[in-house]
Amino acid sequence: MAFKIYTKTGDLGKTSLIGGTKVPKSNIRIEAYGTIDELNSFIGLTADQLTHDPTKIILKEIQDRLFTIGSSLACDPDKESKLKIPDLKETDIQLLEKEIDKMNDELPEMKSFILPGGHPSISTAHVTRCVCRRAERICVDMMEHKLFVDPLVVKYLNRLSDYLFVLARYAGHLLGVEDIPWKPRIN
Repeated sequence: MAFKIYTKTGDLGKTSLIGGTKVPKSNIRIEAYGTIDELNSFIGLTADQLTHDPTKIILKEIQDRLFTIGSSLACDPDKESKLKIPDLKETDIQLLEKEIDKMNDELPEMKSFILPGGHPSISTAHVTRCVCRRAERICVDMMEHKLFVDPLVVKYLNRLSDYLFVLARYAGHLLGVEDIPWKPRIN
């Protein structure tokens, strides 16, 4: 018999963390890894709209790291030491920084704030960046409430949102679409 996707165990609004601890589906830890899952889906959508193969490879690597982050957030921190969960490394952040620098080397200097838009791939990268920032805010909120979050997770999400901002500009560059400068109305 094939694996069933539905288990019915969550029908009453509870779910289990990795390690078996039952929590309400409204638990901030569930919100955190659910937002990471949403971010991962938007990374996939962003990659699907790009034709630049080297960038698609990096985005696939980012998706892998997001699964790592999701696993970390889905763990009961009191039981995590007994479980074999993949971990995030400083080199993952360095990869993002290296990619940001490579893209920035090809981009014109930014002289004003820019508006998201100009092409669906640019807009999608900006939406993805916003979801990333939300995931980061949730993780910071957890930390402020003394709930364990690996500090590298927050650092990675912060750098990833920077990467996605530059990627949006880089996608426009590859497409020949200029940034849309924000021209504030002053009167």
